[in-house]
Amino acid sequence: MIRFNQFSLSRGTKPLFEETTFTLNPGEKAGLVGANGAGKSTLFSVLRGELHADGGDFSMPPSWRIAHVAQETPAVDRSALDYTLDGDTHLRAIEARIASASAAHDGAAEAEAHAAFADADGYTAPARAETLLLGLGFTLEQTREPVSSFSGGWRMRLNLAQALMCPSDLLLLDEPTNHLDLDAIVWLEDWLGRYAGTLVVISHDREFLDSVCNVTLHLENRQVKRYGGNYSQFEVLRAQQLALQQSAYEKQQRTVAHLQSFIDRFKAKATKAKQAQSRVKALEKMELIAPAHASSPFTFEFREPDAAPNPMIVMESVRCGYHDEAGGEIPIVDGVTLSIQNGQRIGLLGANGQGKSTLIKTLAQTLEPLSGDVRQGKGLQIGYFAQHQLETLRPDDSALQHLARLAPDTREQELRDFLGSFNFSGEMATAKIAPFSGGEKARLALALVIWQKPNLLLLDEPTNHLDLETRHALTMALAQFEGTLILVSHDRHLLRATTDTFMLVAKHRLTPFDGDLDDYRDWLLQHAAEVRAAAKEANGAASGDAQDSGPNRKEQRRQEAQERQKFAHLRKPLQSRIAKIEKEMEKLNAEKSTLETFVADPASYEAAMKAKLTETIRRQGEVNARLETLELEWLEAHEELEQIGS
Repeated sequence: MIRFNQFSLSRGTKPLFEETTFTLNPGEKAGLVGANGAGKSTLFSVLRGELHADGGDFSMPPSWRIAHVAQETPAVDRSALDYTLDGDTHLRAIEARIASASAAHDGAAEAEAHAAFADADGYTAPARAETLLLGLGFTLEQTREPVSSFSGGWRMRLNLAQALMCPSDLLLLDEPTNHLDLDAIVWLEDWLGRYAGTLVVISHDREFLDSVCNVTLHLENRQVKRYGGNYSQFEVLRAQQLALQQSAYEKQQRTVAHLQSFIDRFKAKATKAKQAQSRVKALEKMELIAPAHASSPFTFEFREPDAAPNPMIVMESVRCGYHDEAGGEIPIVDGVTLSIQNGQRIGLLGANGQGKSTLIKTLAQTLEPLSGDVRQGKGLQIGYFAQHQLETLRPDDSALQHLARLAPDTREQELRDFLGSFNFSGEMATAKIAPFSGGEKARLALALVIWQKPNLLLLDEPTNHLDLETRHALTMALAQFEGTLILVSHDRHLLRATTDTFMLVAKHRLTPFDGDLDDYRDWLLQHAAEVRAAAKEANGAASGDAQDSGPNRKEQRRQEAQERQKFAHLRKPLQSRIAKIEKEMEKLNAEKSTLETFVADPASYEAAMKAKLTETIRRQGEVNARLETLELEWLEAHEELEQIGS
């Protein structure tokens, strides 16, 4: 169990935590959320033992193995597969023992090391590492390539694979989806669903948090508050607590009214029915969670376009791709025939490298087609946003200077007012953007696109550097956008709330996808299962040979069986006791969450609820006392279990 008790910690002169108390039980999967700078990464450093409390205390079982994703990847010549296997440091240590014993001609030590290797599932390790890499988007050929040959984003995937390879009791993941496409995210969710240890994850991807987590830890005002449930359930609970902030809530209700106005105007028109329906979905979600974002510092809306051509763009037999240095063609997506109609809202699906970004660049006319015809409607105004646009921003210029270049004849106050709506106000509007965070630069790039009043938005991964609050603001703004939208994103919440139809880019072709994101997820998991089965079959013979090739394998198996028998009867009652304690703790934690919600509700303090409130507070004390007792029993049982195995 992880336990923080009256925990306080400062970094420099800034206090990040002040007398905060919370616990995490074994096997729980927690999402760590909060504003940038609230202390999420600092909390990870505490869990890894790199930082220590200024006051109070923090404890976790000393025997727990911790896995986390390294932030740097050395440009080594080791293959991607070997680099991933390095994540299992215990296995690598056993391999070193085998090599050492063999060199010393110590048969007994070598046999003992081989037995330990088998116990650590060493013979299946290469196949398991390969499965991880394939799931994260690497091809079979790439698993043999050196680490130094991969770009930064792919090296981060290698670091993630290495962390997943490490046998662990606690897994710490900081923004694991940042460098993944939707296919890899779906695979990772499935893998984490089967992970038996305790997980703490920092993420700005709400659907990923919903899928993976059953606990939410919210950092705010130097406190960590535990909520039972995933991110969406946390939003609802927090919304109930914030509903008293009526003035801020009413501000967001005006946005709800704007959406409702669009629905009322267009739901009866056949040409607008689909767009109206997407707004209905966004409105349903927004009405539920609006109070939770009432204090959000950032909301914005798109400017009304000056024209609405129809069709927007027509592509006939277009081949999208690049030219190599010798002038030869490198086709990426072939035979694209597409007519984009006014008001369409299309989500592009497909794995990284299949051509989604290439297609978007061709539509945006930043990349000439290799062949075919692309025609634009009269009055078309494209708003194109891609991550590489952050690199085109001038670091020594201010946000105001960037905008003034687009609108040299506009009054400065008007430009300042516009930038202020994107949270660039006062000195921040005139300061150099060099020290801005990735999220702030992305926000500025987005503001520059919106200023131009686009009627066709082409967005390629617009949320990569955005926090949850800014993603929420973007989602709501896109739901109100009355133009045409084509979106590439691994953020499924954004895709669900803002698009009506999906198209798939795969095998060098663009085709309609007949289904929703849940259908796409099922399709991906089925494909991943087929890949795993093929990898297992390919490695089966080699694994079998390796298992039989160890010295005195028969004798080792006999010794292993004896060892297991020797300790099984000692371990079993303790394991049963631990399971029983954990089951009772799980039940009590669920009850605790319900009691806390009732006590936090202002309605519980009305006169008619006095008796129930008194009983709830009494029961709250009983539950907390019982949980403390169980925590101590659980720790004692684990210590006994460790002594048996040592």
